[in-house]
Amino acid sequence: MDVIHEYLTKCRKIIEVVEKQSELIRKAANLFTATILAGRMVHVFGSGHSRIMVEEMWPRYGSFPGFNPIVELSLTFHNLVVGANGQRQAMFLENVPGLAERILRNFDLSTLDTALIISSSGCNIVPIEMAENFQRKGIRVVALLTKKHAANSSSKRKDGKKLGDFADIILDTGAPLGDAMIKIPNLETPVSPGSTIGGALIVNAIKAEVARLLTAAGQPPKVLSSAAVVGAEKAVQLFESAYDEHAHRLAGLYKSVGNPVSPHH
Repeated sequence: MDVIHEYLTKCRKIIEVVEKQSELIRKAANLFTATILAGRMVHVFGSGHSRIMVEEMWPRYGSFPGFNPIVELSLTFHNLVVGANGQRQAMFLENVPGLAERILRNFDLSTLDTALIISSSGCNIVPIEMAENFQRKGIRVVALLTKKHAANSSSKRKDGKKLGDFADIILDTGAPLGDAMIKIPNLETPVSPGSTIGGALIVNAIKAEVARLLTAAGQPPKVLSSAAVVGAEKAVQLFESAYDEHAHRLAGLYKSVGNPVSPHH
């Protein structure tokens, strides 16, 4: 049994699922581009392992300013697994009602903003409430989830609503129910998830289209680039200017926190 070949074959099928969503990916990219051109930020949030997709969007090589990575360590810090700051606490906290609202209380949000919320199951309370709070403030939400898994999972909310219920656009990672894709003979449960593969494909496809649109609009992004590609001096210049731009955009999310509502809100 060649499980390596089987896994890679299933990953190729995930690529096909993502490719069929090209128009939705373009729609999401258009929303995000409008936000960045307006000088605002796209808020990117995921709890648990969905944090991977947040950091895949920004900051890393091949990415650019315009995205606000909201990564709560209490929901995503898995390194210790058990003990203080362990996985049990993180999984408990991502289902605490009201936490999303407290996180967003830190930012001066605008209807010019947009949001990308990642949750494979779409059933944990914090990501759902994050999307709900954004929509309540007039902010368009793109949800990245696993449709088969979300459809067959139970929401942790009392009203049964899931992430997809608070999304303007829903993108599907293409992974199966339960995420793990490979069944091993004599092993009771499957291994090797697929949602990370589909999620990374979608996030980077969005990134590519946003970069194209920004460049076409005369505002080419400052892309974090390797010295091996652009040379040491250029790499440093891009790094510094990209991080400065991020700081300036972020400053706009803090300057009016707690003040009376401004016109664009």
